[in-house]
Amino acid sequence: MTQATELYFDFLCPYAWRGVELAAALKDEGEAFTLRHYSLVEGNHEGNAKELTWRVTEQPLDEGGAYQQGSLRAFLASHAAALQGEAAHWAFTLALFRAHHERKEPLSGETIQAAAQEAGLDGAAFAQALADEATRRAELRAELDAAREVGVFGTPTYVLPTGEAAYYRFETLTREPAQARQWWDLYRAVLTSEAGIGTIKRARNRPPRRA
Repeated sequence: MTQATELYFDFLCPYAWRGVELAAALKDEGEAFTLRHYSLVEGNHEGNAKELTWRVTEQPLDEGGAYQQGSLRAFLASHAAALQGEAAHWAFTLALFRAHHERKEPLSGETIQAAAQEAGLDGAAFAQALADEATRRAELRAELDAAREVGVFGTPTYVLPTGEAAYYRFETLTREPAQARQWWDLYRAVLTSEAGIGTIKRARNRPPRRA
């Protein structure tokens, strides 16, 4: 059985959206990825500068809060969707990302329900899973703890089966398998190179050259 690359994402992040879209294109070609959650809100919260004191999983389901921005509700819904299988989880994740970043819809209950319907989820089972909020929060908390152990700080972060892990800031969206493969091979080559490249950041006045 092919080992999967873990992909940490946050629904708030446009770079994570592009990273998930790229992974979905590769997945259709046989590459194995496993979706994982990471909270940028929790990771960047000022209360966690010295030690972890503010947990997103302990917050109310406030869709419009200054910190959460609906992310907690989206995370819990993602865990609920995952109970219907890997295909359902990917379909829901893509549907919610596209609603939020392509159509600029908020991460509200209404948007989440529409994404679940678009993904073809069993509505009754989805509602039942969401109703068990304590379990979904516990699942999310455990996943965020695992992300912290890896050292995730941004999304998307990929953790290869061989253990290498890095954040990749995608400026461009692709759903085309050949292009996705080219970009993914480049990413893995840099990540696994003996050169030990830790950071690549473009100079402010030198934008990427376009053909």
